[in-house]
Amino acid sequence: MPQMAPLWWELLFITTLMMHTFTMMIMYFNKENKMSSSKKNMSTTEKNLKW
Repeated sequence: MPQMAPLWWELLFITTLMMHTFTMMIMYFNKENKMSSSKKNMSTTEKNLKW
């Protein structure tokens, strides 16, 4: 089955990419939270709207 392997690799790549993006988002929001509380509130609101 030649079509099985590419699909599996694509799924693995997408999952890894999503996890990396999620980790970067968490690091970014943590950085923003340390800078100022007003930015924290804005970032939290934007985060809720996106999800």
